[in-house]
Amino acid sequence: MSRPGLRSVTVIGCGLIGTSLALCLTRAGIAVLLADPDPGAVAPAVGRGAGVPLAPGAPPADLVVVATPPSAVVDVLYEAQARGLGRAYTDVAEVKGLIWEEAVLRGCDVRGYVPGHPMTAGGPSGPAAAEPGLFAGRPWILCPGPSVPPEAVAAVEELVTLCGAVAHTMPPGAHDEAVATVCHTPMLVALALAAQLADTAPDVLALAGGGLRDTVRTTASDTRLWSDVLTHNAPAVAAGMERVAADLALMASGLRDGGDICSVSVGGLLLRGHRGRAALLESAGSRNTGDARPRARV
Repeated sequence: MSRPGLRSVTVIGCGLIGTSLALCLTRAGIAVLLADPDPGAVAPAVGRGAGVPLAPGAPPADLVVVATPPSAVVDVLYEAQARGLGRAYTDVAEVKGLIWEEAVLRGCDVRGYVPGHPMTAGGPSGPAAAEPGLFAGRPWILCPGPSVPPEAVAAVEELVTLCGAVAHTMPPGAHDEAVATVCHTPMLVALALAAQLADTAPDVLALAGGGLRDTVRTTASDTRLWSDVLTHNAPAVAAGMERVAADLALMASGLRDGGDICSVSVGGLLLRGHRGRAALLESAGSRNTGDARPRARV
């Protein structure tokens, strides 16, 4: 069956991600309908020009995007499918494995559902912080199930392209392990570091440079949302934190045993840290200068 392309999208959830992608779509000429479990959240997004409120009896959209916190995704997806709001469905939650399992148990139609996760930088939340350039050049992970029809996947891939992001496909479990490594664990490490500054004297904090501020920048993210995300990805994040804690404990022990920066424990961690930083920078460079294909597999 041929698919003419996206003409209408319903976005359920008018926070930072939902409003930002709605702004991208409206600027691309897509008709966007907005809804939110909190009715009062729709008006600010409409005021930003992100779309119009979803009206009762509206015809099914080509695609429905569930842009709620992880704990609400399954219920919202089930209700949207029961109401026949769209022909295909996706979400933008930062965790995939547990949500997929809960969707199956809830009785959602997973054949028309393509789980997704746009990888954006952390920062302020809410529709006031939304911007259409939020996804430009960023990875957008898709985790389609084996029975999802190609036209549903194509609809979500078109959404990704219209938002200026780059689609990657991986299984839900692999996704959760990956984001625990590159996103969730680093945020908690930054949070622990920021917590050490809470009772520090202002004259001492005034000495801090940009490096420290960059390190703790992600801690400005919404506390309730992060609690929800971490709960849904707890095993992978706990394992990551345990690895970091073990390295820190090893370094502390090495320093206390004489403070020899060239000791096996301290020097080894420094060398691994340098290798990790180099690998990260190399990956970023290849992403920025490499082949910008609309879809990649990782």
